[in-house]
Amino acid sequence: MRELSEPEALNKAAAYCTTCERCISEVTAKLVSWGVAPVAQQRIIDRLQHENFISEERYSRAFVNDKLRFNRWGRIKITAALREKRLPGNLIKKALEQIDDEEYMKILREVVAAKRRELRGKDDYASKQKILRFAASRGFEPALIMQTIKFSPDEMDF
Repeated sequence: MRELSEPEALNKAAAYCTTCERCISEVTAKLVSWGVAPVAQQRIIDRLQHENFISEERYSRAFVNDKLRFNRWGRIKITAALREKRLPGNLIKKALEQIDDEEYMKILREVVAAKRRELRGKDDYASKQKILRFAASRGFEPALIMQTIKFSPDEMDF
């Protein structure tokens, strides 16, 4: 494959950004895979940001919204995924603040209820532990999970 010229790479990157929200690290990875020189990469990224093809704030809001509603992820997993994409901490915090607590708890209850049905309605300690581990793996906070599962005080001794 031949190396792209800077104007060609810019056009291709702009088209890439129009398909869905992208962050700088995703676009940079694409430019690297296309063989664009590092100096040109930075100029292309700057131009895409200036022309509003890339907005990390907009990206982080969309990412949080999608992962919560469609993937049913909790705050912990969403935060980890955004950090992996090298987004600034203040943007991550701002995006997470948009989550409606009522909707968040509703999604957590649905995740817990689905796992409970999968375990065939058992309500013993082992089942609660499985539900707790499952919901934690989805990125929900342990205190909220325990509150949702309704552990009795004597069961909370881990």
